[in-house]
Amino acid sequence: MKIAVLGTAIVGKTLAEKLSALGHDVMIGTRDPAASRARTAPDTFGGPPLSAFLTEHPRVALGTLAEAARHGELVINATSGAGAVEAIQQAGPANLEGKVLIDISNPLDFSRGMPPSLTVCNDDSLGEQVQRAAPGAKVVKTLNTVNAYLMVAPGILAGGDHTMFVCGDDAAAKATVTGLLREWFGWRDVIDLGGISMSRGTEMYLPLWARLYGALQNPMFTIKVVR
Repeated sequence: MKIAVLGTAIVGKTLAEKLSALGHDVMIGTRDPAASRARTAPDTFGGPPLSAFLTEHPRVALGTLAEAARHGELVINATSGAGAVEAIQQAGPANLEGKVLIDISNPLDFSRGMPPSLTVCNDDSLGEQVQRAAPGAKVVKTLNTVNAYLMVAPGILAGGDHTMFVCGDDAAAKATVTGLLREWFGWRDVIDLGGISMSRGTEMYLPLWARLYGALQNPMFTIKVVR
């Protein structure tokens, strides 16, 4: 499958690496490919710069946000929350028309330090803003409640015995994404929360996630819904 991954940080690189290893035709999208290639510093988590990543993964292509969106039969928004809506606008609503758009972004505001607050909450969500920015896309919010490594390999924690959530307005798109979460990454317990407005709930979990991270000093934790 041709897949676009919008975003070059740790989440985008981790997803691109996994999807390419599964045999998919992956293109990473960024605002300025030349500038992204030119960076030499490690990423925020000490990972290799994008240029080194691309050298290590020659089957992963790099393009503009619009080029990646045109390339992908499936599009994954792995940009930062602060830049997510602008990234979708630059990707081009026409390039996203009719496509499943998996939104992983979170509306985290680090402007006042740690722990972060939210740029939007309660009566709106970033998932809804992404859907409004690309009204013809079938936006499904998922994977935003865990770190990048658990997104693609839930089995590395507690044997995968924990829960992932999906929400979106298109039932068929949610069913497709649920199947991909299970087949590609190994998620066994996936709960459909309802429409895209339900992403308010998963995004508002992030302040608790950040505080747990601070208390545990380890991002390898998540939710299991016991029922």
